[in-house]
Amino acid sequence: MRSSVATTVVDPGSTDIQPLIHHPVLWICAAGVFLVIILQSVIYFRAIRQAAGDADLSPSQVRGSVRTGAVAAIGPSLAVALIAISLLPLFGTPAVLTRIGLVGSAAFDVAAAGLAAGTQGAQLGGPTYTQKIFALGFAAMTMGGLLWMLATLVLTPILSKGDAKLRQVNPAVMTIVPAAALLAAFFTLTFQETLKSPVHLVTVVSSAAVMGLCLLVSKRFHLPWLREWGLGIAIFISLAVAYLVTNPVSVS
Repeated sequence: MRSSVATTVVDPGSTDIQPLIHHPVLWICAAGVFLVIILQSVIYFRAIRQAAGDADLSPSQVRGSVRTGAVAAIGPSLAVALIAISLLPLFGTPAVLTRIGLVGSAAFDVAAAGLAAGTQGAQLGGPTYTQKIFALGFAAMTMGGLLWMLATLVLTPILSKGDAKLRQVNPAVMTIVPAAALLAAFFTLTFQETLKSPVHLVTVVSSAAVMGLCLLVSKRFHLPWLREWGLGIAIFISLAVAYLVTNPVSVS
């Protein structure tokens, strides 16, 4: 009886991935990840309170700083939430919550899962997207994230020593290099999207225009909150533009 239930729920060749992407094991993993995040936050808050005295910060100043950080995080969090919603049909709620909670890189996750699916001659979300392909994609995302975190754990102390030495030689170097690396990475990802179709190009251009407008208005009218919300607003409007381009409204 038990084996028949397992066969019904998990069928590697089935294109109905709903039973697998909402499997109880994935929900347990997602709950475990968020428990770790909550525990980590508690540890950070306790460390802030303990260090406040040494920094001559009053309890009210600490609370104000925490509130400011929380408000500043709304904009980027909105962007992450919109990206997570777009990934739900592909990977399901538990997998998306787990990946976003740990790494938060939708571009990496989709690329890793796409490469894993490609090795089997399948495509994410296509007619060949079976439970087996989902499992392979999710395994690729998980292994990549695991190596990412292990590399960070090992390399961070080493790089911090090099960072200190470079700052002694020229403090401006460690300001320019990370910014240049991030710009190059994001430019590469963006340029790859523009080559896929005219719709992708229009979406990227509209998103960049909205983000630029948000930054300009934020600076012109002294609205720092708009700079934080700009990414989420740009994503929302670019999604609307992509929908209108692919589904033009007929005027009778």
